[in-house]
Amino acid sequence: MLDKPVALVTGANQGIGFEIAKGLIAEGFTVLVGSRSIERGEAAVAKLGPSAVALRLDVTEQTSIAAAADRVRKEFGRLDVLVQNAGIATAGNRVFESGEELAEANRPSIVPLDDMREVWDTNVFGVLAVYQAMVPILRETPNSRIVNVSSGMGSLTLNSDPNFPLRSLFDATYSASKTALNALTVAMAIELEGDGIKVNAVSPGHTRTRLTGYSGVDTPEQGAAEAVRVALLGSEGPTGTFTHATMGVLPW
Repeated sequence: MLDKPVALVTGANQGIGFEIAKGLIAEGFTVLVGSRSIERGEAAVAKLGPSAVALRLDVTEQTSIAAAADRVRKEFGRLDVLVQNAGIATAGNRVFESGEELAEANRPSIVPLDDMREVWDTNVFGVLAVYQAMVPILRETPNSRIVNVSSGMGSLTLNSDPNFPLRSLFDATYSASKTALNALTVAMAIELEGDGIKVNAVSPGHTRTRLTGYSGVDTPEQGAAEAVRVALLGSEGPTGTFTHATMGVLPW
């Protein structure tokens, strides 16, 4: 087993995931850079330095997840932090010019079911699949924790308020998938309370990344800040929370 703490960040070869990996390396972690493409993962590792390790991990592919968990156990023997960052906004790599255009294409009455399944397969079922594969290793690692990267767009409380300025953007694919992810976060936190494993959700905010079409107002570094902070919480830290770096606690 490594003496250094180990973190796994899914979807870490670019954007917010890359910045989360960079932030955890700066805090003394060995970071496993989860990426669907090992080539893109290795390219990210070349930038991150010797404390980063490329790990092929496609959260929608069970054999990939099982192989990744096997490698973590055999090669590193521990998993101190799992950051579930991998996510997609649209199916089939489609690009929309704005959030309004994305929302209009994904209204419940017209969204193609296959598109919805593709987004939820990554953002919801992929998160659960990785959780199930990694939780035995987390249980064997003292003071381990999980951070799920969600979105304020998934908040039912905010989006139920007629005065919430982004309410019209709530859609059946991305936004609703983050609502489901929030529910999973609570379920995971309840399940792991007895093991002392903290499970929290964070919102990166509206960040300039490929997922948002680079239309956000915050940098990827700013978007990563809350995930890094929560990943570093000690044994006395909270569990089952949903937070943002500047807005604090968000309503579910």
